[in-house]
Amino acid sequence: MTRPPGRVLAAVTAALVALPATLLVACGGPGAEGPAATPARPAASSPTGQAGRAGQAARPLPRSVPVELRIPAIGVDTPVMRLGLAPDGTVQVPPVTAHDQAGWYGHSPTPGQVGPSVLLGHVTVGRYGDGVFRHLSRLRRGDRIEARLGNGTTAVFTVGSVRTVAKAHFPAREVYGDVGRPELRLITCGGPRTGSGYADNVIVFAALTAGAPPG
Repeated sequence: MTRPPGRVLAAVTAALVALPATLLVACGGPGAEGPAATPARPAASSPTGQAGRAGQAARPLPRSVPVELRIPAIGVDTPVMRLGLAPDGTVQVPPVTAHDQAGWYGHSPTPGQVGPSVLLGHVTVGRYGDGVFRHLSRLRRGDRIEARLGNGTTAVFTVGSVRTVAKAHFPAREVYGDVGRPELRLITCGGPRTGSGYADNVIVFAALTAGAPPG
């Protein structure tokens, strides 16, 4: 089975979109230190924020959890941890540590399954400096994202759009809502630095364009 039953998926989606937007994102933790995010060139974005026609869609892949994420255009090569829900029912974020890494939200599809697979990462990690998604806003339409899965397969995604949105207007349904093909969402913080973090979120929308079997 490559996706949750309809009622289960609908329940998970409904729960996600009901959560406060500011608790659905990774921002470097309370009182995160470090320099502000690097200003980025304006990113190409589809009107709806969906992945867009970034390339020929590939067939869905079997369920297999992600273990590594590579984004050559911005120098990301990181292990991937599994994230769940915090005790208050909000989505967890990766811990603020010196060896920062991305996290996959375990109630979303695995990369390559039908639906939006969601990965989160920090832009800064307190006194440790830059986060793994420091330069996420620099991605452009057509850039390549590779998710290596536990079964040895590499799911290859192509960026369709990149959006910077105010946290107060986080598009939860576009990020977490169901879609009819394998897609990927990468989320971090961005925009102006405030006293407690960042004012905006950077969201990358990408679609599966290849699935390389174990080599």
